[in-house]
Amino acid sequence: MTDRHLENRRLLERVRAAQYDWDAGAIRAALDAVCAPEAVFRLAHPFGEMTGPQAFHDQALAVLRAAWPDVERRDWIVMAGTDDHGGDWVGCGGHFIGTFAAPFLDIPPTGHLAHMRFHEFYRVAAGRVVEYQALWDIPEVMMQAGAWPMAPSLGRELCVPGPASGDGLVRAARDEAHSRASQRIIVDMLDHMKRHPGEGGAEVMEMPRFWHETMTWYGPAGIGTGRGIAGFRNWHQIPFLNAMPDRGRYVDEITYHFFGDNDYVAVTGWPNMIQTVSHDGWMGIAPSGKKITMKSLDFWRLEQGRIRENWVMVDILDAYRQLGVDVFARLREFNKARVPGSVPFPVGAA
Repeated sequence: MTDRHLENRRLLERVRAAQYDWDAGAIRAALDAVCAPEAVFRLAHPFGEMTGPQAFHDQALAVLRAAWPDVERRDWIVMAGTDDHGGDWVGCGGHFIGTFAAPFLDIPPTGHLAHMRFHEFYRVAAGRVVEYQALWDIPEVMMQAGAWPMAPSLGRELCVPGPASGDGLVRAARDEAHSRASQRIIVDMLDHMKRHPGEGGAEVMEMPRFWHETMTWYGPAGIGTGRGIAGFRNWHQIPFLNAMPDRGRYVDEITYHFFGDNDYVAVTGWPNMIQTVSHDGWMGIAPSGKKITMKSLDFWRLEQGRIRENWVMVDILDAYRQLGVDVFARLREFNKARVPGSVPFPVGAA
């Protein structure tokens, strides 16, 4: 019997390989081969939504390549599964790396190696990609260029590693029962997390039941990484809930897509969070009382039924946009004395 999830993972191998060697012709051919002509490509702000694989290449991938001429793709998670609505998904997590030789979205180049984390979700139907969702950690690039114009992260910023277990790419064949059990643990955990603060103190979340003592929460740039339950709470959860205590009250307005692959679970919603920025404000932004949506593409890895690692990407720039803050305008203003253009030396073999 054919394992369709294995086949879906294999479908993306050509695209991933073409982006590793980054040949524009090979990338375009691979996208044309695996994507439906009217596939929808949804990316982080400021890229937005595009239709068709060529638009995605020309308006997103080519923009990155122009700034990082020796860019290559490095995956550390590839997983697949079916959501509760019958949709088949492939999730990929990794980094783009390359020499930052020319401006990227007005971010000034450094001439040095740069890295940008990506989380990508592909929805596959009848052997073709029909929907693509991706968050690129653009604030991470701003920080490496010394050009981040917003508040500093509370967590630690670093080049986020792949799974400590080393099985993000190669592991045992997907088992449906195992995968569903992992997915149920994550959904149960999130249901408990939503009980606080509306139903009580931190104890109502029962975090030690779901999270390993030495878990690591790899947040997006602008929030940063936290180690252990205390690190997660101090550097992300407490500030987040102080700013948006109504988190989790609008689930009827969201469609979630959870899927599991043995010890790995992923979720998207596009958006999958709705909340009001109030009380103390968030990430240096004064409270506005405005309800915003947030897009988050997440991966979890479990060990013996508890979460050991959690990779989280949020469209931070889009959240700022909804609050009336143009991060790119601030970046240009803060960096207008820096000379624009490419670095004055060759990149790569030359």
